[in-house]
Amino acid sequence: MNERFTEWDLISTAGEVPNTYTIRLKPAQEQAYRDQSVDQAINTIRNRIDAMGVGETIIQKHGGPGENEILVQLPGVDDPARVKNIMQSTALLELKLVDSGPFASAAAAAQNYSGIVPANLEVLPSVERGVPSGGEGSYYAVQRVASISGRDLKGAYPSRDENGRPAVSFNLNADGAQRFGRVTEENIGKMLAIVLDGRIQSAPRINGRITDSGIITGGATGFAPQAAQDLSLVLRSGALPASIKYLDEEVVGPTLGADSIRAGLTAAIVAMMSVVVFMLFYYRLSGLNATVAMVLNLVILFGALAYFGAALTLPGIAGVILTIGVGIDSNVLIFERIREELRAGKTAASAVVTSFKRVFVTLIDTHLAALISAIFLFLFGTGPVKGFAVTLVIGLISNMFTAVFVSRTLFEWVLSRRQRSEAALSI
Repeated sequence: MNERFTEWDLISTAGEVPNTYTIRLKPAQEQAYRDQSVDQAINTIRNRIDAMGVGETIIQKHGGPGENEILVQLPGVDDPARVKNIMQSTALLELKLVDSGPFASAAAAAQNYSGIVPANLEVLPSVERGVPSGGEGSYYAVQRVASISGRDLKGAYPSRDENGRPAVSFNLNADGAQRFGRVTEENIGKMLAIVLDGRIQSAPRINGRITDSGIITGGATGFAPQAAQDLSLVLRSGALPASIKYLDEEVVGPTLGADSIRAGLTAAIVAMMSVVVFMLFYYRLSGLNATVAMVLNLVILFGALAYFGAALTLPGIAGVILTIGVGIDSNVLIFERIREELRAGKTAASAVVTSFKRVFVTLIDTHLAALISAIFLFLFGTGPVKGFAVTLVIGLISNMFTAVFVSRTLFEWVLSRRQRSEAALSI
């Protein structure tokens, strides 16, 4: 036995009961399973939060080795109660055959079996009448082993029931569909309970063979529209390996958060003004060209962030500052090339056309390399790293537009307003 079950300790209890043994999971293996459950819970919570569109999140283990705590930081959340409910929901979906019911109470269900519910059955409450778990309402005796579970889900999405009320439809994978078809075919006329987190959502009667889909209704009153969306979200993200309990909750006040953002914005403004002064000093009036391109770049960047509903955090501000630097670097390449063409004796108009044509490939190469790096940061990074990557990706794309198209258009506009014979650039 010890050789076959290496993860367990086999302890003889023959002194208490003849010919009996007790098996106990070894402490090291127990801790390994705990750590595995925490890792799985972190991935599940992250999937749920990401599906809600909350950015800049930090979800990680908290405490020392052996601790089972998870730290979650969510900046810019408008509805903390909804987020907490989605994170805490176990979302354990099970489809179980009904043995008997409904009953007015759990005690009445037990009396149906002479006061002792068989070991292969369990009594579960129903929410069809809007009765809280544990209260007086509809109770069913169902099979303890589920015919179908959340592991068999292929997808879940908000829908409507036959009465037009919000509901959640789900699809099963190939293996689940095959088993579901066999179970329903063998139990036509019986009731099938749809159980979510230990409570029966509905118990429809099987009228025929069902294979790959089903629907979860919210009882007599149905789900609220937002509740149907949230339920489909948590079902798609998978069930938690165990229930979670909130230990502590802290909210960073708007004053403290605003101070941090204000300090970051101040740094960005100082950086931008310093760049403007340098460009005007070193490139004279052509520095105005770079300033206009930089401002337009920031307008596009902040507009895109606002459109996608991204929260402005310190990593995001760092991405903004880096975007300013990349944009100015592009203008420096262009301006230096124009200077070289002018020294070679070309006219201002010819120097502008030639410079942009020759610098274009270099700008594409540098931006593409940075863009690939930013995309990998977004794909494999978490929390603040993702926020930084999003800002950088948008900034690089908008900078290609402003550095190549806007800057050249401004040069050509200035030259067109002067006589061709007198056309010159202040650079």
